[in-house]
Amino acid sequence: MKLIESVPNFSEGRREEIVRQIIEEASKYPRVKVLDWSMDKDHNRSVVTLVGEPEQVLNALFDMTKKAAELIDLRYHKGEHPRMGATDVIPLVPLIGTTMQECVEWSKQLGKRIGEELGIPVYLYERSATRPERENLSEIRKGEFEGFFEKIKDPKWKPDFGPVRVHETAGVTAVGAREFLIAFNVNLGTNNIEIADKIAKAVRHISGGYRYVKAMGVELKEKGIVQVSMNLTNYKKSPIFRVFETIKREAARYGVPVVGSEIIGMVPLQAIVDTFAWYLQIDDFGTNRVIEERLLDELTKEE
Repeated sequence: MKLIESVPNFSEGRREEIVRQIIEEASKYPRVKVLDWSMDKDHNRSVVTLVGEPEQVLNALFDMTKKAAELIDLRYHKGEHPRMGATDVIPLVPLIGTTMQECVEWSKQLGKRIGEELGIPVYLYERSATRPERENLSEIRKGEFEGFFEKIKDPKWKPDFGPVRVHETAGVTAVGAREFLIAFNVNLGTNNIEIADKIAKAVRHISGGYRYVKAMGVELKEKGIVQVSMNLTNYKKSPIFRVFETIKREAARYGVPVVGSEIIGMVPLQAIVDTFAWYLQIDDFGTNRVIEERLLDELTKEE
């Protein structure tokens, strides 16, 4: 059995009927399961987690991208999260019986199809990147949708697939193979965006923080607070608990409390176990001590 995961991000987080129509495209494929989806009004973004057999996952992702291009017009899209496409990014993650290199090849197949059939420029990123500056998604996304009309004219930013012009309403899309990523956000008890920006700078790799952390300050206008919004690209080497404690310490410097946190999408069990064990100071605690995991192992053996 071969299984992969994908966590496509769509630039719509306020109109649920639109998001549901996009997700519905995946239901046409019996060997694809949507495990989770969420919307964020402030970010104006939705994140979907699906798993399945590679061929059907690729077909589902193509159909979802096509539907998003039909329903989302970036000329009228505003939100706190940077974006460059109606379907902003499509990662492929190896799960069972698959390798990273296979995911790289599948990302190229999907990117080529999106570019040729939908007329949307596609950039390969992370493990699929064709140039060093394209490994980091934030580098590709710089300038966002509005800035890409000029950016794409630079030969350095010629798309890997599709036309050398930005899709008028759907923008451009990034597709690539990567490891598990945890979208982890920490809310601060203040509306001062400068404090969130300073804390984000303290924890993100590019400005001297943790190697596998990408972070930015975000305003949550509906809640009247700010947030440190992060992607943990390797939760084993930059674990949740260490990043969280650093943010708490940095916030205390400014007299600001941490008022909550959130995980967008899904998270590996090992990341939860590691956090649990660290805070409770339990030695030698692993997933083998989780009853559901042991039961699953036993049931698998019986089959």
